[in-house]
Amino acid sequence: MNDRPRDRTDESLIALRRILRATELYSRNLAQASGLTPAQLRVLQLLATSGGSATPKELAQTMGVAQATVTTLVDKIVSRGMATRMRSDADRRQTNVVLQPSGREAVKAAPDALQQRYVRAFEQLKDWEQAQLLASLERVAAMLNADDMDAAPVLTTGDLKIGDRLT
Repeated sequence: MNDRPRDRTDESLIALRRILRATELYSRNLAQASGLTPAQLRVLQLLATSGGSATPKELAQTMGVAQATVTTLVDKIVSRGMATRMRSDADRRQTNVVLQPSGREAVKAAPDALQQRYVRAFEQLKDWEQAQLLASLERVAAMLNADDMDAAPVLTTGDLKIGDRLT
């Protein structure tokens, strides 16, 4: 066995792999517990915190993803009876996504989201630490040519949408 200490490149790759592995395990646990992806759960959480109803455009803006991505996510949760689509009384061209009781129960029963753990820890950092960590993460994204990808503030593996399928 080699007694040579690992270099920083190896250490950085190990740290990235640990992050990826944590998100994979969380996604798997969430799927087993609720049958939802982290992105689907996030839509349900946003509906729950917005009075039970929101437009797809509002959901897309809050999540930081394309409206087509939200449409696919909403299709999935509507097909499972966790939300419904209803025409707006104020503007018949507008559709609202309305949380159903089973969706509210799924939010309550879901395991603590990985990103929620991250948010709690990140918000406890000093301002300069937050800025330094953000700059480093943005740099890593740029190094991987991922800085322009459609991404929501949801820790999950895979794309939110590939064609018409969720991963």
